[in-house]
Amino acid sequence: MAAADAVLITRPEPGGTETARAVRALGWRPLLAPALVLRPLPPPGGLERPAQALLLASRAAARAVAPVARHTPVLAVGPGTAEEARAAGFTRVEAAAGDAAALAARAAATLDPRGLPLLLAVGQGYGAALALALRERGFRVRRRVVYAACPAEALPAGVVAAWRVGEVRAALFFSPRSAGVTTGLLRREGLAETAGRVAALALSARIAAALSGLSWQEIRATPTPEPTALLALLGPAPPPAARARRRGAD
Repeated sequence: MAAADAVLITRPEPGGTETARAVRALGWRPLLAPALVLRPLPPPGGLERPAQALLLASRAAARAVAPVARHTPVLAVGPGTAEEARAAGFTRVEAAAGDAAALAARAAATLDPRGLPLLLAVGQGYGAALALALRERGFRVRRRVVYAACPAEALPAGVVAAWRVGEVRAALFFSPRSAGVTTGLLRREGLAETAGRVAALALSARIAAALSGLSWQEIRATPTPEPTALLALLGPAPPPAARARRRGAD
């Protein structure tokens, strides 16, 4: 039987490659299968208008807001997005705790509903609930779509081959949409019935709920929505001898 030493990474690029490096450092063999392909859209109107703060709900949004003045205060959804904003040249950047609810709460705690509008930069199909939550707190919000997230059309051939022969031990999921796209692609390839030998690890309970359609070996969610927490959930790869014993138990 093949060695079950591979970990499926469904995170879009460029985060997928970063996660692959971290997974390899833990002793696993990473298999990249980005569920979504992110691409910037032509800048929408209103990005250059003054705003009390720029709210970034993803790293992709931070890479797609070129017309926004770099002195605009930035409130990022989490540390990774904050780093991306600083790399893009923003000089006043704060980070929330990693999800949309935390971003809305941080905005309510640090910004003034009576001040200038908030500029919320999001992907196509994202951010409507966050904008509503902010408006319910009294803020004026300019929601602007700055990138598209297109679902992958197929799993990479190498991923399909590794899954078929039982090499994949775990799969990492970073958003509900990525979870839905990946499970759909697994069904299309006729691989859904073998999910019982793969552990599904999710960045939040909401993402874990989106995985319930397949009979995974287990579904586990991180206590906090941070990629480092997902890597901690995965943990180091067991030694080869331990993997061989586990294959025998399977």
